[in-house]
Amino acid sequence: MSDFNVVSELLALKAQTKAIRNRKSINRVSRLDKFKFELLELYQAGASVAELQRWLMTNANIQIAHSTILRWLDKQENVK
Repeated sequence: MSDFNVVSELLALKAQTKAIRNRKSINRVSRLDKFKFELLELYQAGASVAELQRWLMTNANIQIAHSTILRWLDKQENVK
């Protein structure tokens, strides 16, 4: 007969999933963090997200999605 125990296998898989998720979220650094001061100053002065995107492309040679900048700005506002 088979020694397969569905409950123990499922528990092992759940533990692996939890470990993988925890590993990915630790010490994650955004490329935008290097330019935090400049980006926040520009944004607070009235620059739009599209203008921040263009500034990053011309001054830092970083091509990044509009939504990524929005999420980053939201996280910065939550930190304050």
